[in-house]
Amino acid sequence: MPLPDVFTLYDVIDGTWPAARYETDGPFTFREGWGGGQRVSATTVSGPVTDAQLDVAETAMRAIDQPCLFMIRDGQADLDAQLAARGYQIVDPVNLYVTPIDTLTTEPVPPVTAIPVWEPLSIMLDIWAKGGIGPGRINVMHRAAGPKTAIIARWNDHPGGCLFCAMHDGIAMVHALELLEHQRRQGLGKWMMRRAAFWAKKQGATHMSVVCTQANAGANALYTSLGMTLVGQYHYRKRMD
Repeated sequence: MPLPDVFTLYDVIDGTWPAARYETDGPFTFREGWGGGQRVSATTVSGPVTDAQLDVAETAMRAIDQPCLFMIRDGQADLDAQLAARGYQIVDPVNLYVTPIDTLTTEPVPPVTAIPVWEPLSIMLDIWAKGGIGPGRINVMHRAAGPKTAIIARWNDHPGGCLFCAMHDGIAMVHALELLEHQRRQGLGKWMMRRAAFWAKKQGATHMSVVCTQANAGANALYTSLGMTLVGQYHYRKRMD
């Protein structure tokens, strides 16, 4: 079975980590994030645009009290150059990984190491908060409409971390994987990903995917070590004024 391409995964991002509101106007899709971070606040563009159209888009973003922020996807070098010429800076380049679900379900997860639970427990909210994942992003999780769960992990008889996993069109995507500092570098992230895959397979998922900033060396190494394939990237352009 061929891997989903990066454009399919862009749709999975919107399906599993949705903005509070979408509005399409010509080539622009505006997102209102309501404190949920860049992924749910960035404007995307389909097709070529003029500088005059970009002026209108900037006005629209300011009107909803959001920064002028665009997501630049594969094949959008011209848009990238236009925004650079207007003073936009690159922010947070991101990698997208995917693998067949069976890649991650070959080893049983040790008992009580990683447990699916929905809705998130208080301890999970505390773990996420320590990693900068606050109420705005928790609200994003609640907005996801398809099958979804969170995973709470334990290691050495203590809480270890948590993640959020949701599905869209048969593809599961992991978001907000957070490990407590003293529980890192012990292999717990792999068990959490595998447990999420077992859950997703039971829901009918064919593939598991994840997004990760390129600067997060540890997370990129984790997903590569699990046999996940890098299929594309995106980055943001933000007007710093």
